[in-house]
Amino acid sequence: MERTLIAELGKKVGEKALIEGWVSVRRDQGKMVFFDFRDRSGIAQGVTLPQSEAIGTAKETAREAVVAVVGTVNKRPEKNVNPNMQNGDIELEIHSIEALAAPRDLPFDLDAELNIDTYLDFLPYTLRADKARAVFKVQAEITKAYRAFLGSDGFTEFQAPKLIGDDAEGSGEVFEVAYLYGKTAHLATSPQLYKQIMVGVFERVFAIGNVFRAEKHSTTRHLNEYTSMDAELGFIRDHTDIMAVETRLMKAICEHLEKTCTAEFALLKAEVPVVPETIPSMKLREAQELIFKETGKDKRTEPDLEPEDERWLCEWAKRTHNSDFVFVTHYPVSKRPFYTYEDESDKGFTKSFDLLFRGVEITTGGQRRHDYDNLIEGMKMKGLVPENFSFYLQAFKYGMPPHGGWGMGLERLTAKFLGLHNVKEATLFPRDINRIDVRLTAEGEETK
Repeated sequence: MERTLIAELGKKVGEKALIEGWVSVRRDQGKMVFFDFRDRSGIAQGVTLPQSEAIGTAKETAREAVVAVVGTVNKRPEKNVNPNMQNGDIELEIHSIEALAAPRDLPFDLDAELNIDTYLDFLPYTLRADKARAVFKVQAEITKAYRAFLGSDGFTEFQAPKLIGDDAEGSGEVFEVAYLYGKTAHLATSPQLYKQIMVGVFERVFAIGNVFRAEKHSTTRHLNEYTSMDAELGFIRDHTDIMAVETRLMKAICEHLEKTCTAEFALLKAEVPVVPETIPSMKLREAQELIFKETGKDKRTEPDLEPEDERWLCEWAKRTHNSDFVFVTHYPVSKRPFYTYEDESDKGFTKSFDLLFRGVEITTGGQRRHDYDNLIEGMKMKGLVPENFSFYLQAFKYGMPPHGGWGMGLERLTAKFLGLHNVKEATLFPRDINRIDVRLTAEGEETK
C-alpha cells in the first residue's frame, strides 16, 4: 500500500490508508487508545478500538515513536467534529501499527514550559514541538517571500563567499581562520564588498547566507552566527530609493505571511503587521530632538540610538502613524563603514538608514560611495589600507553606478514578527559566547 500524507486523508473517507509519521499524543483510555499522528503535511487523530488486532501494540507505543499505521478513514460523528483543527472532521480507525523507531529516554513532554538553556540543550527534541515548528515554518516563508519579491523586481540572487581576505566593515571583530600556505583568512561579517562588485555585473542583486561576528555579546538580540538577507541596487538617486524598495519588500513579506502562516501566528499569539504605504522617516538628530521634547531625555549629542531609544521611537510610530516600522536616517560618518556615502548637503552625516521594527533595528542600509577616488578617501579616513582591498577596488576602477542596499538579520526579523523574547528562539542551532553544539545544563553527562 502506498503512503498517504496526513493532509490527504480527507480524500479517502471510507477507504483504508497507510500513513507514516510520529506519535505526537497518546491517550490510553483502557479499552481504547487514541493517538495524534503527525507528518510533514499535518496532524490527524487515530483510535485503536478494543477488538482491533493493534490494541496490544497501541498500548506499548510511546509518544514520539516513528510509526507506520494502516487504518480506515472514517467521518467523525457530528458532535465530535472540530472545525478549528486540521482533519477535525475525520478519524483513522487503526488496524495495525508498525514501530519504525522507538524513542528512548525522553527528557520531558514536548509541551512543557522550559527555560531557554534547557530548550537549547535539547534542540534535536524540542524543535519537534508545535511552537518551535511554527517559528521555523514562518522563517522559511519569510525567505521564500524575500526571494519571490526581489526576483520579481529585477534582482539576481548570488552566493557570496564566507571565507574572505579582510573584514568588509573594518571592525576587527572577526574570526580568523588558518588558510593555505600560512595565510590567514576571515569568516565573513557581511557580503557587502561582493554584492557591490555584483552591482557592476547584474545591477540589482541579493544574497541570503550566514555571516559571523566575533563579538562577545550576551544579550537577547545578538548572535555570533546569523543569516543575513542582503540586497544591493544600482542607478539610484539616493538612499530614499532604497528605502522605497524595502518598504515594498516588507509589504510583500507581510502579505505572504498572511496567506501562508495564519495558523502559526495564531498558535504563537502573534500578529502580522500592516505595512503603511509610506513608512515614517526622520533623521537621527530629528529623532533625538523628538525624544528630548517628549521625554526630557537628552540624547542629542549621541552618535547613535540606544536600545531604549529604538523602543520609544517604535512606540511613537505606532501611536502617531499606526506603523510598526520607522526609518531613521543620516547617521554620522564616524559611525558608518568606509563605503557609506556622505550627504553633500549635510556634511558629517551619511545617506544611510536603519529600519526599526517593534522596538529593535532590523535593517541597516544606505547609499554607497561609487566614485573610485571618493572610496579611497573613505578608506583612508577609517584608517584602512587601500592596497588590502585591491581586488574589490577593481570594480570601481572599471566604473560603478550610484548604488546602495541593505543588510537584514533573518533571525531577528523572525523573532520580532512573532513576539519572541530571545533571538535564539528564532535561531536553528544558535552560536553565542557559550554555545556551539554543547549542552550547558548537562555538561559531561554520558549519552545513554
